[in-house]
Amino acid sequence: MENTNRHIFSLHGITGMLIATLLLISILVGLTWWGIVAQQAVADKPYVITDPSAIKMIDKDNAKLKVIKE
Repeated sequence: MENTNRHIFSLHGITGMLIATLLLISILVGLTWWGIVAQQAVADKPYVITDPSAIKMIDKDNAKLKVIKE
């Protein structure tokens, strides 16, 4: 039996491989861009502790490490 249904440029050949590769690269670029934008948004608004005395220390084993601001 002879296999005459082989095509190098079909979706199962080079074209399919290129489509899959471009799709994966575009997903990688999109997620990288999304991560960079998220990091820049967080870097513009740093976290600030306004009242450190209001923070409760729940762990009693580390109570001796508590920092008291004078």
